[in-house]
This record gives sequence, C-alpha cells and structure tokens, in this order.
Amino acid sequence: MKDLYLAMHGIAVKKYCDRDELCSVTGLTPAAVEELLKEVVAKGRAAEVNGKYALTPAGQITLRSSYAVACADLRTDSEFMTAYEAFEDINQDLKQLITDWQTMTIGGEKVPNDHSDSDYDNGIIDRMGRIHEKVEKILKQLAGKVPRLVRYSEKLLEALEKAEDGDIQWVSDARTESYHTVWFELHEDLLRLVGRERQE
Repeated sequence: MKDLYLAMHGIAVKKYCDRDELCSVTGLTPAAVEELLKEVVAKGRAAEVNGKYALTPAGQITLRSSYAVACADLRTDSEFMTAYEAFEDINQDLKQLITDWQTMTIGGEKVPNDHSDSDYDNGIIDRMGRIHEKVEKILKQLAGKVPRLVRYSEKLLEALEKAEDGDIQWVSDARTESYHTVWFELHEDLLRLVGRERQE
C-alpha cells in the first residue's frame, strides 16, 4: 500500500486521530505523516479540526476503491487469509468476554457489572490472558505478511499486563488504548485489508 493510502487507511481505522496516533497505527515517521496529512487535506480527502484528522466522504470513497488493488496480493494469500479467519474465530471469544466484563448474573438476571467483585473481574482478566496467548500466534502470522501489524501485538500485551496488575480500566476503557480498544482497531484494520464488513 502506498504511503498516501496507508495514511488514509490509518485515519479510517482510528476514525479521528492526531499525527502521533497516525504514526502509531501506520508505522510511518512523524515527518512523513506530517507531509502526507498536508497532502490528503489539500486534496480534500481529509479534514483537520484542532489537530485531529478525519476522512471526508470523498476520502472514504477514494480509499475504499484503492483496496482492491493495494490489497489484492493479501486477499489471495492463503496463509494470511487462514490467519485472518483464525482471528475471526477468536474475535467471538473476545466479544463474549467483553459482554461478561460489562455485566454479571445475580439472582438469574443480567445486571451491569459495578466491578465491586474483584474475584469476578480477575476471572475475566485471566480469560483475557488465555485469549491473548492464542491471538499472539495469529498476529505473528499476520505480521509476517504486514509487518506494521506487530504494533497491535505490543499494545495488546501492554494493556493486558496493566489489567493484570490491577488497573482494570485497561480491559475496555474507550478513553485509553485498552485491550478492547486496541482489539477493535485491529479488527477494523484487518476487515479493511481483506474487504469484509463488520458483523454487528
């Protein structure tokens, strides 16, 4: 993928991001990202508000049309696609884990989890660790084809370790690069690469 489209791809994955966040998801240098951001804004493919960038409707259309060519080799690479399908299988486990993190059953009824039961929360964090062991192997395979994807593995591990150390916001807090936040962005990244739609 050419750097210009990679920058647009990164903005799309993040939805709304600043320069440093774009560097993080693309692996491009700050200097390169600065120039690319100027270009995409000048071409009307992205808009900037208070130092953050989002794709314009025209940018979304241009990016989507670029994937067929830019990702053609990946989409016909059996190793990459097999690893992707394995990720989708584990994604179902992660979705269930987040549901269990947000709720708990009391008296036969599902209620919001107020995180007052540390044993319950720690059990879910232990499950997250087991999921991570599985996804690490898959991410290694995916990163063998798209090296920048290794960044997700590093961020997921960092979030997991913080959660295991007792800082539970790192499980799913949308305001941080929590495990769920990073996983969601990884999934969005992969969906765009392989040309699939998110199943709600």
